[in-house]
Amino acid sequence: MPDINVEKNNRIAMLIDGDNAQASLLDSMLTEASKYGVINIRRIYGDWTNPEMKGWKETLNTHAFQPIQQFRYTVGKNATDSAMIIDAMDILYTSGVDGFCLVSSDSDYTRLATRIREKNLFVIGIGKKTTPEAFVKACDLFVYTENLIPPEPITLTPSTKAAASPASTPAKKKVAAQNNTPKIFKKAFDLAVGEDGWAGLSQLGNKLRQLDPAFDPRTYGHSQLLLLIKAHPEWFELRQQSHVHYVQLRNQK
Repeated sequence: MPDINVEKNNRIAMLIDGDNAQASLLDSMLTEASKYGVINIRRIYGDWTNPEMKGWKETLNTHAFQPIQQFRYTVGKNATDSAMIIDAMDILYTSGVDGFCLVSSDSDYTRLATRIREKNLFVIGIGKKTTPEAFVKACDLFVYTENLIPPEPITLTPSTKAAASPASTPAKKKVAAQNNTPKIFKKAFDLAVGEDGWAGLSQLGNKLRQLDPAFDPRTYGHSQLLLLIKAHPEWFELRQQSHVHYVQLRNQK
């Protein structure tokens, strides 16, 4: 399978479910997908007779996307996913791409993502945090659209007690993030650690993404994994050798 590597010029097909994505974030989504290669195929699927597609219409010429019309023959049914899945399979076998970027929060694309990976191509998913876990896990990498908007910093601390603050949904999410992060870091570190007891930062990042395709430092208020590590010396010890960073988990009791 081609590496999902920012240094690779992978050929990517970017397919957007216009019924389940935000037109206002297209610039950010393109920037994100372009980190991993060149987007050779660009298509947006939806019922273009629907007024809700107006936001997408304004982006077509600017970003050279091809609109794919799919009428809604039945109320309440999303016909877009069927058209997008059929096109994706055609591209898979005829276009010679290295990977796909599927933009949707719909679990109907779970099997498609799995099928693409079975052919040794990579899959990048982009969608909301409400995206079903099955689709998230089916991708090699999944980016939440909420992380494409500058987030409020989230503090990762060893304490499970939240600081006193007015009751709110964001506060509850913050506590949940604090509690979950040490566990996933411990698992990833155990997989990446070398004989000397240290894990390379890049290897740690790869293992984190393997364990959770949606892992993203931006969820915790940092643009890079290195910055997240540096921000929490209570959890991590960091060293640098020949321009390579290594991480070690501090003893936890």
